[in-house]
Amino acid sequence: MNGVAIAVFAEDPMIYGGAWTADACRKLVRHVDLASTFHLPLLHLVDCPGFLIGKQSEESGTIRLGSTAFAALGQATSPFCSVVIRKAFGVAGAANTKPGSHHHRFSWPSGDWGSLPIEGGIEVAYKAELAESSNPDQHLAEIKARLNQLRSPFRSAEFFEIEDIIEPADTRRHLCHWAELAYRALQPGSSRFGYRP
Repeated sequence: MNGVAIAVFAEDPMIYGGAWTADACRKLVRHVDLASTFHLPLLHLVDCPGFLIGKQSEESGTIRLGSTAFAALGQATSPFCSVVIRKAFGVAGAANTKPGSHHHRFSWPSGDWGSLPIEGGIEVAYKAELAESSNPDQHLAEIKARLNQLRSPFRSAEFFEIEDIIEPADTRRHLCHWAELAYRALQPGSSRFGYRP
């Protein structure tokens, strides 16, 4: 980015919808450690529905390895930036933020985040309320409209939870500016990592 070398990671929505698997977490830990070792600012292009769930994920220790990935991100000494492109849900989706003055978070207008997506779970969560309603379809639409307002990137911007909502065409310009700021903030010396779960 304007001559500044950075380390980039992103989810692939064509593989498990972008969900983090045990193998993805292992790769992320190695990538984050590489970035810290060589003092490369970290960029995360976010399109994450969360951790992959199911029997195979349980057996492969996805959550345990995900905790290790979060520890690696938290211990990373490099400046961090994320751009929420589409979805950022669940615990894995929360990897799009890191506190600190050299860490930035942007979102495209298409950004969509929260603890869980409302699609598929809203009927279960509001089952009793919908059963009591005289017009369940209309009531369901009202609930969805109310919840959609809470997960909008515009709401997050109003509460200063992200730096800015950017047009996709302007992404490179914003990232180049961040990379220049990140380069000035890099600290020389060896990297040290603490205990990780």
